[in-house]
Amino acid sequence: MLTLASKLKRDDGVRGPRASNPASDSTRRVSVRDKLLVKEVAELEANLPCTCKVNFPDPNKLHYFQLTVIPDEGYYQGGKFQFEIEVPDAYNMVPPKVKCLTRIWHPNITETGEICLSLLREHSIDGTGWAPTRTLKDVVWGLNSLFTDLLNFDDPLNIEAAEHHLRDKVQQSWLSCCRWFDLLRRTFGIKLKITLSAMRDDEGRWMAEPWLPY
Repeated sequence: MLTLASKLKRDDGVRGPRASNPASDSTRRVSVRDKLLVKEVAELEANLPCTCKVNFPDPNKLHYFQLTVIPDEGYYQGGKFQFEIEVPDAYNMVPPKVKCLTRIWHPNITETGEICLSLLREHSIDGTGWAPTRTLKDVVWGLNSLFTDLLNFDDPLNIEAAEHHLRDKVQQSWLSCCRWFDLLRRTFGIKLKITLSAMRDDEGRWMAEPWLPY
């Protein structure tokens, strides 16, 4: 990123005059946050997931940027989801503030953009929350994983969305099983019909999830 080099040079220029003008130190010094961000943004851009893009509206303000996630697998494959990330002055003692700008039906993201991600929690009793050792790279990778392996149905923020996803998942499983049963029925005939009949109750409802030996 071209602005990183210019920012580093500017920071060096700010540090130079300090020795000759101590009175202006409080107004010119670069904050701990900004020093960290110069390094962390460079690390982030060098290790960005292939499904993510970052954009800095103002190259001189590394504490605010936008993230676009375009999942290449799972429920949200092909979608385009935007987040805004703002790094507070107290960083890295506190986590960045993140909001989802794209309206989405997701168990861990509300329709108004609030996000449930453990590493963004300032206080966490299970030890998975924010810590000063975490970086922007961890935040971006965590947000990206919300669409794959960190999709959490057990502790949802949007309970209705989680229940909807689970219902769809069960329905898709049944459809998949039915296709297999239909294929096997046509292959093996009456023997499979007896098995299918035995798995339904008197009202025709499934008594248990079908099991197929492989």
